[in-house]
Amino acid sequence: MAAWLAFLEVSHRLDRAIEQQLKTDAGLSHPQYEILSRLAGAPGGQQRMSELADLITVSRSGLTYQITQLERAGLVRREKCLSDERGVLAVLTGAGRAALSRAAPGHVRVVRRYLVDALTPAQRSALAEGLAAARDRLRPQ
Repeated sequence: MAAWLAFLEVSHRLDRAIEQQLKTDAGLSHPQYEILSRLAGAPGGQQRMSELADLITVSRSGLTYQITQLERAGLVRREKCLSDERGVLAVLTGAGRAALSRAAPGHVRVVRRYLVDALTPAQRSALAEGLAAARDRLRPQ
């Protein structure tokens, strides 16, 4: 129970700190930052919307809402998937890369300050191993 309660408190407090930093540095929400990060790491800066929703574990309607907000800000655009006429791609724009570049240093600083640097190397290793096991159990087969 102690581990569970500590996990809940850390995850909530860390999420709030990250959310504040992202709003201040780039006007982004945490989900929007994750979308931009995933797109930046995808080949050609693009990803099918359905695959992106699965990656960031959000409903398709939730992703559509976030993509609409990012599209209005000029940070992403939607394109039809050439290999599947029903598919839609989310594509990172130059402005999206710039927003990610503005937000990333502060994001790394917050995560390091409140999580990474608070743990010893052995604790980081154990945390990574434990969370990977839980993640693998939660992922759809």
